[in-house]
Order: sequence, then C-alpha cells, then structure tokens
Amino acid sequence: MRGPVLLHLSHHFAAITAVAVALCVVSGHAEAPASEGGPVVVATYEGVINPVAAEYLHDALHEAHTLGARALVINLDTPGGLDTSMRLIIKDITAATFPVVVYVSPSGGRAASAGVFITLAAHVAAMTPGTNIGAAHPVAMGANEMDKTMKEKVENDSVAYIKSIAAQRGRNVAWAEDAVRKSVSVTDREALNLKIIDLVVEDVPMLLKQLDGRTVPLQIGSTVLRTAGTAIREFPMGLRLELLKALSDPNIAYLLMTIGTIGIMAELYNPGAILPGIVGAISLILAFYSLQSLPVNYAGVLLVVLGIVFFILEATVTSYGLLAIGGVTSMILGSLMLIKTDAGFLQLSWSMIVPVVAFAAITTVFIVGMAVRAMHREPVTGSEGMVGSIGVAKTVLAPHGQLAIHGELWEAVSERTLQPGDQAEVTRVEGLTLFVKPVLQKREA
Repeated sequence: MRGPVLLHLSHHFAAITAVAVALCVVSGHAEAPASEGGPVVVATYEGVINPVAAEYLHDALHEAHTLGARALVINLDTPGGLDTSMRLIIKDITAATFPVVVYVSPSGGRAASAGVFITLAAHVAAMTPGTNIGAAHPVAMGANEMDKTMKEKVENDSVAYIKSIAAQRGRNVAWAEDAVRKSVSVTDREALNLKIIDLVVEDVPMLLKQLDGRTVPLQIGSTVLRTAGTAIREFPMGLRLELLKALSDPNIAYLLMTIGTIGIMAELYNPGAILPGIVGAISLILAFYSLQSLPVNYAGVLLVVLGIVFFILEATVTSYGLLAIGGVTSMILGSLMLIKTDAGFLQLSWSMIVPVVAFAAITTVFIVGMAVRAMHREPVTGSEGMVGSIGVAKTVLAPHGQLAIHGELWEAVSERTLQPGDQAEVTRVEGLTLFVKPVLQKREA
C-alpha cells in the first residue's frame, strides 16, 4: 500500500509544482519589472517635427534599447510639423519594449499639432507647469491648395488616428477629437483633470520619483517602473542632425536660396571668378534640401529670382533707380508668397525678409558694378597692356633695334629712325616684337 500511496502523492506534488511554476511565469510576464540595472535615457527635442526629429528620436530609442534603459524620457517642445514624420515617431514609440515618457517642457513650452499626437501616444504623458497642449487641426503643407473634399478627408483621417491613439493609452478620446476638429488647447492642469496626461511635475528628477512603482502596459506585457534614484543618461543631438535641423528652418532656406542665386548669377556674369560660383552652388544645394520639406510656392521663388535680376540690371543699365525699386518690390512680394501654408511657425519673419532683401540689393549692385567697371577698364597686363606705354631706345632703331620699357629690353621696330635715348610710344605688339613711333619732344627755346 505504501508504494501506490507514495506514487499518488508524488503525482499530486508534481502537478502542484507545475501549476505554481506556471502561475509564476504568467504573473511575471504580466507584470515584469523594468530593467533593474539600466539608466533612464533623456532625449530633448525643441522645434518643428520633421525628418530630423524622426531620425533623432529613432536614434534615442535605439540607444535606450542598447543600454537596457528602464525608460526613455522625451523632453518635447514643438509647434507641430509634418504628418509623415509624426507617424514615424509614433510607430517607434508604439513598438518600444520599454516605457517611453513624453514630458512637455520647459515652462512656456507646448505640444501643439503633431506634438499632441506624439504626447498622447506615449506610455506616460507628463507636462511641466506653464505649458499647454492642443490645436491639432491639420493644415495645408503642400504647394497646392486643398479643396473642401480633400480637407474633410485629411481631417477625418487625423481624427480617426488620434482617437485610436487616445483609446489605446486610456486617455480622453472626446477631447482628442476636439483637438483636431476644433483646435482646442488646454493648460497643464486642465490636461491633467481631463485625463489627457498622467502627471504634472516640475522637472525630470521629480518626474522619475513620480514614475517609480507605476505599472505601464507594453506590447510585450505590463512592466513596473523602478526609476527613483536612477542614473540619468542624456542623449544629445549630434552635430550632423543639428546642422540638418538648422537647414530645415524656412528662414535659413530663404537666406540660402538668395545667396545661391546671387552667387550663380555673379559667376555667369563674370566667368572665372570661381568663388561666387562655388558659394552659390553649395548654397543652392543646401536650399533645395531645406525646401523639400516645406510647402514652397514656385511663383514666390520666381519673384525672388526676378528681384535679383533687376538688381543686376540696375548695375548695368541707367534706370535712375527704377530697376532697384522693382527689384526690392519683387523680392518682398516673392518672400511673402514663398511659403504657402496656414501654419504660422513655417512663415518667413519680417526680421529675416528685410535684411535679406537689403543684402541682396547692396551685394548684387556692388559685385556686378565692379565687374562692369573692370570690363570697361583698359588692360594693364599682357600684350594689350603694353600698347600706349613709353619706352627709351637703347640702340639705334633703323628700323630695328632694342627698346627699354618697364625695366625690360624688347626687340622693337620704329616707324622712323631713333637714336639711343629717344623716347618711343608702343603702337602694337606682335609676339615678342614691339612696333613703336617716336614721341615728339618740345625743344627748349
């Protein structure tokens, strides 16, 4: 009897053990602690959401994954930006295997337009006091004006997208829809009360204390954040991305386009100058990079170029200032029309337009004016520069002999016989031979 009883008990013990192990595995999968030894990576982005922002935040997520980070905190301050770049960022956040916290900061910052989508997509959304979020209505970001039907399609697509994001994170779906349809915007405290965000904290250290012990749902299962006293690893933007970010500014694009056009035209007008052509070509290529992500109006581009042409003509044609006035008018109108969008943060500022127009007018007239004067100046070097020069006969020229001129001895042919010491004027040059005529000298009374 003892054998069967022991066997029966062993079977029960094995079954109980298997169930216990299974429960441990399931519970561990459902609520696993975040990486215990990794730091918290902090990435800071301020500016328009564009391909540079998407690449930077993608690199930050990759760095956090490589370091086994407990979380990635994105300090965000943005007026909005491109829909395509925003969606790339949200895809990266959604696919992350660790918590991603979007922290709208510093005080006075905002998460507008595309920034609303990104904030709502975060596993944890937080704001610092004095910030705001909202105004996510889509705006025209192309060279062509959208008709009513297209606007409705874009708006409905944005509404569906933001509602799905808000529902996935358990945030206020109704407000998310109003942010797109009605462009509503709220303060940090209002956002907390409306359950748009999770926390309002003063700074990143306080944020990490508030996050400690919070359970965050991920695609691989829930995780518990252990962030109190955790090491912070800053992830700065590299020099390359900083440069590309600066080039993506519409004001910089406008400046580069103007410099590039002036340089190319100056090189075409005065071939061989080289430097204007090099500067112009590099500036235009950089301008094309900047303009590719901006809603450019090509009529504005043509007006800017036409204004520079007028400045060039002003230096070559006597117009009594009419061409210069036309150039200033054309450039200002082109500058105002250059960026075609309802988004204020993509418009050119007057503080950039006025100095650039003045710079273009002064620089173009000065450079082209110098080139015109150089073209009409008599040659002073080479064989042409010898014509009209006065030399002294070193030997008898009857008609051949030698002439000293500019400290050099030349073979010369004279129209009349010259004695050593007589002066002669060069009339033409053929090869290494000078053809001269006597210079009549007044005799003393």
